[in-house]
Amino acid sequence: MQLYNTLSAEERAELIDQAGQQRLTLSFYAYAKIEDPKKFRDELFIAWNALDALGRIYVAHEGINAQMSVPAENFEAFRDTLEAYDFMQGIRLNVAVEHDDHSFLKLTIKVRHKIVADGLNDDTFDVTNKGVHLGAAEFNQILDDPNTIVVDFRNHYESEVGHFKNAITPDVETFRESLPIINEQLKDFKEDKNLVMYCTGGIRCEKASAYFKHQGFKNVFQLEGGIINYARQIKEQNLESKFIGKNFVFDNRLGERITDDIVSQCHQCGKPCDNHTNCANDGCHLLFIQCDDCMALMENCCSTECLETTHLPLAEQVKLRRGKQVGNKIFRKGRSENLRFKHSGDLPNVPLAKAQETKDIRQKIKIKKVLVAKAEHYYTKAGIGLFLMENHELNLGDKILISGPTTGNQELVLEKMMVNGQASTLAKTGDKVTFEVPFRIRLSDKLFKIVT
Repeated sequence: MQLYNTLSAEERAELIDQAGQQRLTLSFYAYAKIEDPKKFRDELFIAWNALDALGRIYVAHEGINAQMSVPAENFEAFRDTLEAYDFMQGIRLNVAVEHDDHSFLKLTIKVRHKIVADGLNDDTFDVTNKGVHLGAAEFNQILDDPNTIVVDFRNHYESEVGHFKNAITPDVETFRESLPIINEQLKDFKEDKNLVMYCTGGIRCEKASAYFKHQGFKNVFQLEGGIINYARQIKEQNLESKFIGKNFVFDNRLGERITDDIVSQCHQCGKPCDNHTNCANDGCHLLFIQCDDCMALMENCCSTECLETTHLPLAEQVKLRRGKQVGNKIFRKGRSENLRFKHSGDLPNVPLAKAQETKDIRQKIKIKKVLVAKAEHYYTKAGIGLFLMENHELNLGDKILISGPTTGNQELVLEKMMVNGQASTLAKTGDKVTFEVPFRIRLSDKLFKIVT
C-alpha cells in the first residue's frame, strides 16, 4: 500500500500542467487529542493521495497543521475526508487569496512532537484558555482603540513584506523566540492594555494567546483565521484593509498580495520590491528579496560568490557543498551581510511604492517542460548518454533539460542524436536515443523537452 511519494516534484509539475485543472491552495489546523498519530498519518495519506491532494502536513498527539493544494473538482470529496473525524467536522478551511497550481508538488505528512514548534511546556498552563477570537470587522475596530497594542507573531522575513499598521514586529527567526521577548517588552501593560495578536493562518496565536493569559495579561485577543481569513473577509464585506503589503506563505508561491502597497526593498539594490526568492546556488539557498533587475544581473543569486559558484562545473559545485546542511532548502532563511537593504524589527507604515501589475506569483521564471525519457546509461569515455523514450517525441533542435538529484538541472540544445543506433532527426516512444552529454548522467536522471 502506497504511503509515500513516488513522483519527483518535476514529474508532478508536468502531470499538473497536462491535466489543466484548477487547483485550490488552502490551509487548516485543529488542536485535538490524537492517540495514534502514525495511524492517523497513514489514513490521511491514503485518502488524500487518491484525490491528488498535495501539501505539507504535520500531525502530533496534539492535533494537525496543514497547508495544501487540492484539485478544485475534488474539493468537496476532500472536505468529506476531514468530516470523517469528529474533531475536524465543520473545520474552517483558509482558502488562499491567490492560487498557483504548483504551490505544492508533493504530499508530505510528518509525525512531529508538536504541530507548531513553540518551545512551551503545555502542562504548565491551560492551553484551552485562549484569547477572544475577532473577525475582520471587529479586528479593525479594536485596532482603532488607542488602548490597543497589536503584535505580529510571525518571523522577520514574513513581516518585512507585509504587516498591520503600527504592529510590533519582533526581529526573530522563529515563533518560539518571540514569546519571551514580547512578554518582557509588554510586562508593564498586562492590566490595562488590549493585547491583540495575529499570524498567517491563526495557529500560532491559538497557543500564544493562552500563554499570555497565563502570564497575567487580562485582555487578550487574536485574529481569527489569521491574515488569510482577514483578507477574504475584507473583500467579502468591503472593509478597509489595515494590513499593508504581502502575506508571506510557506509554499512555492512565497507570498500572496493583500494590498498593492510595497513596504520592503530589494535586498541588493534598495529598489521597492517584495518578491522573495531563494539563492540559485544549491549550497546556499538563502531566502531574500530580489527585484527583476537584480535577478537578471545576479542570475537569482544573493552574492557575487554564489554567482561565481553557479558557473563552476557541476562536479565542483557538489564538492563545495558536500557536508553542508541544506535540508528544507526553500525555507532556509538565514541572514547575510550581503543583504545591504534588509530591514527587520520596527517597520514602516508608509508604503514605498505601489505594485504595478500582478505577475506570475512564482518568483522564478516559469519553464514549461514535458517528460520524454529516462536515463539508461552513460558512456564515460565517449561522453555519450543513452535514454529510453517514454512519452511524446524528440526532434533535432529541441531544447532539453536533464534533471536529477545529483545532476541538478542542465539545459542543452539537441544538435545531433542517434535513434536505435542510426542517425535520425526524430525519436518516438520506445526508441533508444544516444547523444553527447558534456557532464555525467545517472540512472535517476530524467529527460524533459522544454516548451516555450
